[in-house]
Amino acid sequence: MSAERLITQFEHIPLPDSSVDVIISNCVINLSADKDQVLREAFRVLKPGGRFAVSDVVTKGHVPAEIRQSMLLWVGCIAGALDDGSYRSKLTTAGFQSVEIEPTRIYDVNDARAFLSGEGIDVDAIAPEVEGKFMSAFVRAVKPATCCAPGCCA
Repeated sequence: MSAERLITQFEHIPLPDSSVDVIISNCVINLSADKDQVLREAFRVLKPGGRFAVSDVVTKGHVPAEIRQSMLLWVGCIAGALDDGSYRSKLTTAGFQSVEIEPTRIYDVNDARAFLSGEGIDVDAIAPEVEGKFMSAFVRAVKPATCCAPGCCA
C-alpha cells in the first residue's frame, strides 16, 4: 500500500466506532496533512479504555521552517513532525487521556553533519537551532474507559 493511500486510510479509518482495542503505527502520523483528523479517527474507532501507541518523529519546541527544510533533506519525516507540546494538545483535544511522549532517540547535529555538509549547508551555523530538537518517540494515550460514544469525553 502506498504511503499516500495509508495516510488517507488513517484520516478516514474504515472501521465502526469503538471497534478496536489498540492503535499502533510506525512513523505515519507525521506524514499526514491533517493530524487532528487522524487523532479524532483514532479516538473514534478505539473502544473505551483502548490504547493509542505509536512511534513517531517529534520535535522538542519550535523549529524554524528553514531549519526544517534543511533537515528534511536528511530525514524526510521531519517536515511534518509535531512539536511535543502540540502533539499532547492535539491528543487531549481529540479526547485522549494519560498522554505520554517517551523519547527513544534524540538526534544531535552530528548525526546529520556529513549529509548536510555534502548538501552545502553550514552545519555549525544551524547547530544551535537543531541540537536536541529532533527525536524518535513512543507516543501513548488512552481513550477514557467511561466513554459511551464518540465526542462524549472530549
